[in-house]
Amino acid sequence: MSLIGVLRTGVSGMNAQSNRISTVAENIQNANTTGYKRTSAEFSSLLLDSGDVGAYNSGAVDTKLRRAISERGPITSTNSDKDLAIQGNGFFVVRDESGASYLTRAGNFVVDGKSGNLVNAGGFTLQGYSLTNGSPNPVLNGVADLKPVNVGVMGQEARPSTNAAISGNLSYEAPVYDPNAAGAIGYTKKNSLKVYDNVGQPVILDVQMTKTSTNTWSFKFFDPANPNTSLGSSTVTFDGNGKVSSGGSTNVAVPNGRTVAVDMSSLTQLSGDHALSGTADGSAPTAVTGTAFGDDGTVYAIYSDGTRKAAFKVPLADVASPNNLTPRAGNVFTTTNESGDVQIGFAGQGGRGTLKAGSLEQSNVDVSTELTTMIESQTVYTANSKVFMTGNELLETLMNLKR
Repeated sequence: MSLIGVLRTGVSGMNAQSNRISTVAENIQNANTTGYKRTSAEFSSLLLDSGDVGAYNSGAVDTKLRRAISERGPITSTNSDKDLAIQGNGFFVVRDESGASYLTRAGNFVVDGKSGNLVNAGGFTLQGYSLTNGSPNPVLNGVADLKPVNVGVMGQEARPSTNAAISGNLSYEAPVYDPNAAGAIGYTKKNSLKVYDNVGQPVILDVQMTKTSTNTWSFKFFDPANPNTSLGSSTVTFDGNGKVSSGGSTNVAVPNGRTVAVDMSSLTQLSGDHALSGTADGSAPTAVTGTAFGDDGTVYAIYSDGTRKAAFKVPLADVASPNNLTPRAGNVFTTTNESGDVQIGFAGQGGRGTLKAGSLEQSNVDVSTELTTMIESQTVYTANSKVFMTGNELLETLMNLKR
């Protein structure tokens, strides 16, 4: 056995354990890093051919780093509705300031004060598909069509009314209207209904109700600014039980607005006083005040009036071999030939997991295991150093024989 080989083998062993302790140090320091994936050092032997001369040539040990990227960490709840965790397979697609795309499991997103984009703790911007022009058509193996998720781009929004309803009771005792009677005003009863036009301005519609026969009422809708032009009308007929039998709906053309479908099917004509109520959808201009996430990755803009609108849809990326992704600074990964190309899909599809808002995936590092590994590596490192020292002493003895 070559004494030089003993020294070389001892150095190789110490270098291998040094690599292992380095991975332990990195794992421990990232034990509380959101979405971090632990690294382990695996060893393989490098043997030299000793031949048949009776002398053994010692080899060395080769270090391979393995990253447990596919091993999921525990999911914990948080107080932020912008924190996201993936329950199952998949990665978020994020970009850095230069526009380069990466994959990550770190979903600790906040709104960037300058851009309004959702950015995680590593400074990477969450990517998604805009829903302002309808459902997305993703490129299955690319990320070029993704946009920064920013619900602030929704801005203020006015929602014109499209549906309304009039309900309640019309008095059965009301007389049939006689236009020739003294004091006739053109209708039996008059109410108003508030709707919204295309720019969010409230429009008050006059509703004139005229009892034309025992079980029939005529409804006409007017703009008070133009009382001579009807915006819509309907004849509502009641059965013997005071329920609507026909004419329970009509369409009203709102000035500078949409056509509003007015539902009157809940009206009754029963004994007693008039008691009517009205409702209409739509709203005045409202601003975005918050964000909400659906399990399928849909990002909703929350408006000040409590309504919400789908703004983006966050996809989940996947690769054939996640453990062969290459890590980069900021707790992100890039693809390699061994990992396979990125495949884009949505939560709950194609084996991908679901999104959980208000939660974060923690590191998959087990500190107690890492400490045990550190102690083992320290012991083996010391043993290899003893081998080196012994080989060095033997070499000195050999050199002293010449003297």
